[in-house]
Amino acid sequence: MGEPLGSALAGVDSPVKEDMCMEVDPPLRENVATADDWRKALNKVVPAVVVLRTTACRAFDTEAAGASYATGFVVDKRRGIILTNRHVVKPGPVVAEAMFVNREEIPVYPIYRDPVHDFGFFRYDPSAIQFLNYDEIPLAPEAACVGLEIRVVGNDSGEKVSILAGTLARLDRDAPHYKKDGYNDFNTFYMQAASGTKGGSSGSPVIDWQGRAVALNAGSKSSSASAFFLPLERVVRALRFLQERRDCNIHNWEAVSIPRGTLQVTFVHKGFDETRRLGLQSATEQMVRHASPPGETGLLVVDSVVPGGPAHLRLEPGDVLVRVNGEVITQFLKLETLLDDGVDKNIELLIERGGISMTVNLVVQDLHSITPDYFLEVSGAVIHPLSYQQARNFRFPCGLVYVAEPGYMLFRAGVPRHAIIKKFAGEEISRLEDLISVLSKLSRGARVPIEYSSYTDRHRRKSVLVTIDRHEWYAPPQIYTRNDSSGLWSANPAILSEVLMPSSGINGGVQGVASQTVSICGELVHMEHMHQRNNQELTDGVTSMETACEHASAESISRGESDNGRKKRRVEENISADGVVADCSPHESGDARLEDSSTMENAGSRDYFGAPAATTNASFAESVIEPTLVMFEVHVPPSCMIDGVHSQHFFGTGVIIYHSQSMGLVVVDKNTVAISASDVMLSFAAFPIEIPGEVVFLHPVHNFALIAYDPSSLGVAGASVVRAAELLPEPALRRGDSVYLVGLSRSLQATSRKSIVTNPCAALNISSADCPRYRAMNMEVIELDTDFGSTFSGVLTDEHGRVQAIWGSFSTQVKFGCSSSEDHQFVRGIPIYTISRVLDKIISGASGPSLLINGVKRPMPLVRILEVELYPTLLSKARSFGLSDDWVQVCFLPNASSFFFWGGGGAFFQLIGIPFLL
Repeated sequence: MGEPLGSALAGVDSPVKEDMCMEVDPPLRENVATADDWRKALNKVVPAVVVLRTTACRAFDTEAAGASYATGFVVDKRRGIILTNRHVVKPGPVVAEAMFVNREEIPVYPIYRDPVHDFGFFRYDPSAIQFLNYDEIPLAPEAACVGLEIRVVGNDSGEKVSILAGTLARLDRDAPHYKKDGYNDFNTFYMQAASGTKGGSSGSPVIDWQGRAVALNAGSKSSSASAFFLPLERVVRALRFLQERRDCNIHNWEAVSIPRGTLQVTFVHKGFDETRRLGLQSATEQMVRHASPPGETGLLVVDSVVPGGPAHLRLEPGDVLVRVNGEVITQFLKLETLLDDGVDKNIELLIERGGISMTVNLVVQDLHSITPDYFLEVSGAVIHPLSYQQARNFRFPCGLVYVAEPGYMLFRAGVPRHAIIKKFAGEEISRLEDLISVLSKLSRGARVPIEYSSYTDRHRRKSVLVTIDRHEWYAPPQIYTRNDSSGLWSANPAILSEVLMPSSGINGGVQGVASQTVSICGELVHMEHMHQRNNQELTDGVTSMETACEHASAESISRGESDNGRKKRRVEENISADGVVADCSPHESGDARLEDSSTMENAGSRDYFGAPAATTNASFAESVIEPTLVMFEVHVPPSCMIDGVHSQHFFGTGVIIYHSQSMGLVVVDKNTVAISASDVMLSFAAFPIEIPGEVVFLHPVHNFALIAYDPSSLGVAGASVVRAAELLPEPALRRGDSVYLVGLSRSLQATSRKSIVTNPCAALNISSADCPRYRAMNMEVIELDTDFGSTFSGVLTDEHGRVQAIWGSFSTQVKFGCSSSEDHQFVRGIPIYTISRVLDKIISGASGPSLLINGVKRPMPLVRILEVELYPTLLSKARSFGLSDDWVQVCFLPNASSFFFWGGGGAFFQLIGIPFLL
């Protein structure tokens, strides 16, 4: 290619000198490669590229728990070292496997991840590869140049091996910004090419035609074909440290300390045109241009300073960096070299601020000292010191107590992810050790306040109540520490096991801390406009959110008319940090219009320390039944999401059906208490107290559950005003009967209205959900002409306040189209007859398996059921199924126009229970 150009120029009268042609010739030869050259390079490179499958066992720092796949490549075959991205190695505990091109799969272990830049290393056992011949890929950062043809070889889009072509267009692009609360690279240039890489190609080698890696693929822009590559200069330095340490310890890996220095300052490269507007003097610009390599276009400018760091109050955003230790600095690489080589040493910076030259002396900090390598795990929560990465994102000082994952205990209280804990149980928390010290003083079941702040509302502290685990759903608190020698994290107890003793009361707390008697609900809600980015609509004053994994797409939740509202709150693992604490019992629905006096007979005042004070606005039934009503708040630990439970948080209203000195029993629907593996909290309408409950009975078919409580927890005053409701199982309700629907609002105020029974024996038919879960079946329920909406539950009484049915919530799933489906709920009456039979057997001591309730063994009733599912069908359709004319005549009576049909075979059942076998 060079000779034709040279000969052409030789025969033309041109001012271009001959040696000028010689300067152009080598790059043309270097950059132009034949298809055979690329084929040879790829045959060498592809066997050294591996598919990485990584599983982050815990959320940590910038990363969430979850599984992903990416790419890596062998950079040292003899020592067994694989290079990939930092966001693939991850800063926290990870389990990873590497699969070579011949499908050999081996375990790999992280040995280093850079605190700032997006690269890290895995190690593997080279002897584990038995069937593949491969060579390591050499690193050549000096070969990168604008116009260089490259190939990106990796697991692009999960395709195992993909080869994408491109041309390096820029070598000085700003580091890409990925997330405002996640990992971001900074203080370095990136390369850019239109190679069109997508997910799965992270960690892929960017090679030239000689098979050398000139950069490391790190990210891309989804809206275009642009891909971003990390330069390899600092990668080569880190690899050299690993190789030297491995050579010294040939028998086993040891932790390698790679010196990294920082000023906790983020610099950006700005052109001379921008620095002039920041006040750069003309003389300084002239000096910099003269001292810098040809083609230099700008200087480094301070973008942000982390509070509490070495440069805090010394440097400010907009400061133009001119010299470091007397040397003109215009590139990130030079600056980082000086910092890495000067850890714990003084460094002199010459800056210009608004046209004024200033000299600042700082001490270079060890970057690893502000990068956490341990965390506390308590009740599923991951808590550790705030890292430099997140401190830079949030503008908080490093080392604060940071919630990487709220887990169950903090999630239940409404503490979001990324929260900073400021105070716990009345004590200031500035370090993780302070939090562990307070935890060691707490007993199980203690309820203590916690104060936290978030980066979205940094100037305001929020306070909620935290309940220390009573049932030990999770292991005792443990400290996990990273071991770079093994690539694993070792666990050690954070608190002596004998310290966390069972609490004598639900409000037990820290020594010297007053016990809490006022309950604050731990549900976090968004008080945002409906059209904001989460597209969540408000119902009952709370937000309904879908539970989702980190890598799963959240399903949208739509709300229709009032009868399509929700009883439960569905919540995300990753709660938004800008929420507020909602009230404990959100039962007031905007659709119910509880304030409208024309549609209800309620709003009577109460005396907490005596019987309810009946007023002219409250019905007699409401006054009688109010002391028996209980508000439920149920939390299901994520580790106990069994039997298809579709939410972690439920609430509803129950009624006390038995109360004595030794035991109290409350009945509630199973859409509130779905499983026994849950934390149940009871708030009483008759007395302002919240105590725990224990699930003692769940009917396998019908939609009700019995919850026991300890009357001694109410105290003398509470036990004297709380009482059981009078049950009226017979006579059964009939069409046209008047009943009183009584329940509780979220402020624990009794609410009632008079309604008419429209159908006393409506056959229940709930279709199966997408995922197998409990659904009520084989039931006859009560329908009313008017109620308070689909989120209001309570009881149905006569005019004397005797309970004839509970007004319970039923869960169902409504499907839209072929794939989409939504959870909905509706309310119906459940006759008290079946419930009273179960209660009688518990009280009378019927034969059955015993259960320890409040320290006393009590027999549980045996429930006999048919292993069939019945659904209603019209009498006219039953004839088509083969019902004889004789039975049609017998059954053709008023209120007998429907049948229950056994879906698994040929049996018909009349509503009165007479079977007809075909």
